[in-house]
Amino acid sequence: MSKEDDNKAIVGRWFTDFWGKTCNLDIVDELAVPDMLLQYSLHEPRRGHDDIKAFMRGFRQAFPDLEFQGAAELIAEGDYVVGRWEGGGTHTGPAFGDFKAGSLPAATGRKMHFTGTTVLRLKEGRIVEEIGLDDGVTALQQLRLIRVG
Repeated sequence: MSKEDDNKAIVGRWFTDFWGKTCNLDIVDELAVPDMLLQYSLHEPRRGHDDIKAFMRGFRQAFPDLEFQGAAELIAEGDYVVGRWEGGGTHTGPAFGDFKAGSLPAATGRKMHFTGTTVLRLKEGRIVEEIGLDDGVTALQQLRLIRVG
């Protein structure tokens, strides 16, 4: 297998085990470097295993049915893998204050479903950074944290 194929396999596992229907936080220790950067426009950047795990724990407590899946084949070149995805969830859990645009009180019942594109950089078979551009405006509108128009 080529380096690109190896990197796509690693990212595929990350998308399934971290962002998929059932999150296994042990995957962070297994596949990410200790100071990995996780950055999306909806949230403050997260760095390192503990910070990334705490973020996902809180996100999944607030949105217990949170799930994202690939929307196209992964593309790899050298140390980079690009993936398109879609997903979301329903806010039925505790209050959630991690959105840059505001907080949700507990159990609003509001649903979000949105898309995005993510670029992951790997080094020696481990994820160094995941930087994504998501359709945050759609998600925030659905959650009634912003109004457009």
